[in-house]
This record gives sequence, structure tokens and C-alpha cells, in this order.
Amino acid sequence: MTTAGPAPTPEQDKGGLRTALSGLTTRGRSFLAAGVAAAICAYVLGQSDLLRVGLLLAVLPLVCATVLYRTRYRVAGSRRLSPARVPAGSEARVHLRMDNVSRLPTGLLMLQDRVPYVLGPRPRFVLDRVEAGGRREVSYRVRSDLRGRYPLGPLQLRLTDPFGMCELTRSFSTFDTLTVIPRVEALPPVRLSGEAKGYGDGRQRSLALAGEDDVIPRGYRRGDDLRRVHWRSTARYGELMVRREEQPQRARCTVLLDTRAVAYLGAGPDSAFEWAVSGAASMLVHMLERGYSVRLLTDTGSSVPGEGADGFAGSSQESADAAGLMMDTLAVIDHSDGTSLSSAYDVLRGGNEGLLVAFLGDLDEEQAGLIGRMRRRSGGAIAFLLDSETWTRESGEVPAAGGESAGEESLRLLHEAGWTALGVPRGASLTDLWRQADRQRAGLVSGLGTEGRS
Repeated sequence: MTTAGPAPTPEQDKGGLRTALSGLTTRGRSFLAAGVAAAICAYVLGQSDLLRVGLLLAVLPLVCATVLYRTRYRVAGSRRLSPARVPAGSEARVHLRMDNVSRLPTGLLMLQDRVPYVLGPRPRFVLDRVEAGGRREVSYRVRSDLRGRYPLGPLQLRLTDPFGMCELTRSFSTFDTLTVIPRVEALPPVRLSGEAKGYGDGRQRSLALAGEDDVIPRGYRRGDDLRRVHWRSTARYGELMVRREEQPQRARCTVLLDTRAVAYLGAGPDSAFEWAVSGAASMLVHMLERGYSVRLLTDTGSSVPGEGADGFAGSSQESADAAGLMMDTLAVIDHSDGTSLSSAYDVLRGGNEGLLVAFLGDLDEEQAGLIGRMRRRSGGAIAFLLDSETWTRESGEVPAAGGESAGEESLRLLHEAGWTALGVPRGASLTDLWRQADRQRAGLVSGLGTEGRS
């Protein structure tokens, strides 16, 4: 964008001059008022010398405003974010660059960028004279504890005359977007004994043939082992055919995020809902790094746009892009108006979904039973339950005695349904809970094995 343009028409001149006069600073208005007052006094008193002084005082700000309005600096501006996607609580740096593409040097310039208030104060920079063809670069930092997508811009350039009589603002038209994603916690590689097939290496293998009559051969390729030649198919097709190798199947993982507004209390960076979103983000990244095909699912039954039927594949060149898409989705995810998890259950009806990891809010008996039935659709199921009573309780407050809390009741129902379920206290570390889930599952599998041998 440049601030240059064609010569204004008479109508534009009138509007432009009004704009220029409205840009008079306090100093300019004071000079104009003093000049008018001096001219009136000179007329009343018949003092010609005073009249000349009054005219000088009045004309000076008007001339400055006219010259500034007619000034046609050709200035190009650009903005670069480093990085454009940043975790909540971390800083990003915004680099601004101004290029004087005209043949004339500029005067004093003030550069200002518009940013949302949650990112910090509005940055302002004073740029001294920029020579013809010159360049100036400045930068500032932004930070937000809240997830979201925040627009940056437009960039504004404030022009001023050497006497400080008038200021005009020219705006660039381009915007940039800073994406603040949830915090991601690095998780340790645990095996979770007895969970989904292939857990630990992210793959499971399926035979490509069930018997000699069910072989699906393929053409011979250079380097194939001759011991795999299938002679019957070779005779049938008239070319060398070999048996297919075992085909690797990528293990799958579905991360279920409960976003129901009725399931969470409180708001802000330290709320239970934000912990659940951050936990889901950490789990998605961890599973992608382990080579899983990962899918994000919410209580509404929706997933990430562009996601395939089996989710996003990890351990590939597209892994970083897949993680970026999921993080962009979680950056703007918000509470849903629903009260049931039935839509998510319907999505999981298709069959074995591999490993199922759920981040859940408050559950009543009906929703706990529905979550319990999801266990049948997965190879393994882990739940992190965020009880609002625990999260809203003041630090050091002793829970009421007697009876089983709603959170404990939900955990019991999930355990009975075969889930590895853990309650999440306020301020808990997902890394510790992840290890605890591994130990809990290992103890459950050991207990089942002992029971089977008795």
C-alpha cells in the first residue's frame, strides 16, 4: 500500500482541506486563534504592525495543513509475524517494515499498528527522516493468555509538519492474523498395557491373504524376493506375479472433547474448560508424533475440516500441517449449547475406533452411561473427568462429608464400563495423569489375568 494518489478534484479538495484542518494540533489551533484575535484587535485599534503579526500567526498553520495535505509520500508498508501461530501465554514478535519508494525524502513519521487490547498496548514508533529509496524496520511483541484468532492492523502512518502545526493519518489496508493456540504439554511415551493394538509403535499389521485361494497378487517389481512368486497367477496372467506382503495398518486414536456449556463452571485461562482444551491439544500432538491416525471429535459430532475418514495421519510429511489444522480448530473452539453426548456416540457407532481418549466435564447418570457404552466401540478407552465441584472449590476448602460426590459417581460408572478413568483436580499436570493412567491400566490388566488363572 502507498499513500500516493492522483490529484484531487475540486470536491475532493474541499473535503480534503476540511480533513487537513481537522488535523490541526493544539499548537496549530492556538496559533490560528491567536492570529485571528490579533487581526481583530489590529483592525479595532488601527495598528497595521499588529495586523501583520496576526496574519502571520493565522496563515502559518493553514499553510502547514495545506502543504501536508498536498505532500505525496510514496511509502510501502509490510508486516511479518514470528511466529504466526503461538501457544497461549507465549510471546510473538511483529516486524514492521516501511519503504520510501518515492524520489523525495520524508519528514517525521509516526507509525502505529492496531492490535486488540488482549494482546497489549497499541505500539507507536517515531521514524525520523527516511531518505529516498530508504527503509526502516521496527518490531514489537504481543502476548495473550487467551486462545483465539486476533487481527493485527491496519497499519497507520501519521504525518506531521516540521512546526508541529498539523497531523494527518494515512491507513494501510492489509491485515494479518495472529493465532493463539492452546498450551501443549509434552507427554511421555507410555505403553498403556492392554490397550489398542499396535500401541507403542503406532502401527498394526494385517495379512493381505487368508489362504492360497484368496491371494491377491501383484506384478513383479525389481528387487522382489523370487520366493514370493505366485506361479498360478503367473500362468494365468502371462507375466511374473508375486504375493502381496503384509500390509501395515496405522493404529487409530480418537480424542473426544466435551464442550457442553452445562458441563463446566467458571471461565478464563485457569478454568476447567481451558484445561480440557489444552489436554486435547497435547494428546493430539502426542499421538501424531507416535504415528497414529488421529481424529478430533466433539460432543456435537463435528471434527476438524479437511479431516479424512480415519483422521489425520502422523509420521508423514503432512503431520505438521495436520497438527496445525487441529490447533487452529482448538484455538477458536467454544462451548456448545447441547446437553447430550449422543451425537458423538452416533459417530463412534461405526466399529472399532482404536484408542479413545476423552476429556469430559460434569456427567449426570444418563451421560455417564452413554460414555460407558462408547467403550464397546474402541480398542481402549481413557477418560479425564473434570468435576466442577473440585475446580470451583477454594484452595484448602474441605469437601462436605458424607455421601458420594457426582464426580466420584461418574468415575465409578466409567470404571465399571471398562474405562481407565481419572479425576482431574484443579492445577493437575496432564503428564502425571498420563503416567497414572498407564499404572491404573497395568494394574487392571494384571488383575484380570490373575482372575482368569484362578
